[in-house]
Amino acid sequence: LLALAALLYLWDLSSSGWANSFYSAAAQAGSVNWEAFFYGSSDAGNSITVDKPPASLWLMALSVRMFGLSSFSILLPEALMGVATVGVLYATLRRRFSAGTALLGGAVLALTPVAALMFRFNNPDALLVLLLTLAAYFTLRAIDDGKLRWMLWAGAMVGLGFLTKQLQVLLIVPPIALAFLWASPLKFGKRLLHGLAAVGAMLVSAGWWVAIVELVPASMRPYIGGSQTNSFLELTFGYNGFGRLTGNEVGSVTGGGGNANGTSMWGATGLFRLFENEIGGQITWLLPAALVLVLVGYLLIGRAPRTSPQRASLTLFAGWMLVTAVAFSFMAGIFHAYYTVALAPAIAAVVAIGASLLWTRR
Repeated sequence: LLALAALLYLWDLSSSGWANSFYSAAAQAGSVNWEAFFYGSSDAGNSITVDKPPASLWLMALSVRMFGLSSFSILLPEALMGVATVGVLYATLRRRFSAGTALLGGAVLALTPVAALMFRFNNPDALLVLLLTLAAYFTLRAIDDGKLRWMLWAGAMVGLGFLTKQLQVLLIVPPIALAFLWASPLKFGKRLLHGLAAVGAMLVSAGWWVAIVELVPASMRPYIGGSQTNSFLELTFGYNGFGRLTGNEVGSVTGGGGNANGTSMWGATGLFRLFENEIGGQITWLLPAALVLVLVGYLLIGRAPRTSPQRASLTLFAGWMLVTAVAFSFMAGIFHAYYTVALAPAIAAVVAIGASLLWTRR
């Protein structure tokens, strides 16, 4: 499975050229200047940062430092993160289901067209998807044995996801909370304490960088790209935050905005947005089957114990899929089809889990 994923993502990798030249330039800057590396500057002179936190740029810049500047060295981390994501999803499913189920989930993820695209491209989404999948893995480990360290790791992955693509990572928090609070073997009070500890780990893993950027005088650091006030917090809650939902992205080059008909320059919003031609063939052709399999899965699990690992897995991945799909369907601001790669591990897992439950009850 991993060899297949590596072949898909690494073969002729340089054919993507510089991919997103905006991030390629930032990776080059970070490879020659440590200050540019830290802030995610788009140039080695540190005049302005890119419009995202720098976590994904750190990996690309380190690769360029090691192997020299080339398309391959910039895109190599993305491809390896794709292979790692497939491996983590396999490991997550294998702990609770058969090897066949885990192979099916990993294969569906590896072969999903939008995943094959974005794991060969240098946008932050590749790292975000890996961190989301790791957060799911650690949460389910916490549900397995009730040990605090797994929830701390899950929180840390969400925090690093914030340093990758800001508030988008929070879409997985409600499914994590629901699955853990429902299925953990711990007493409810201890479940709450472990959940709060995970929140603390999330804040620490994300907050250290944010605190430095906000506390360093503006004259001593680059301008925060995409912001109007040279503030990372403003960027987080404005252009890269609630503005994506409302369409009022202050800082956008072209501006968003919806209208009474539920449309915007980023396409019509609503329940069927993800089934339009550009998106449907990339990932959501599997979404109807996944939705059916969620219902079938819960029916087949029936009155299993509260701590059922099968139901916990289905709850987490189905919640991830549904929350993300609803957010993408109705956000009125900037929306690109490739954002849907964040759905890929969840859909793959739900399809594999549902198929497994059907097979065992045949």
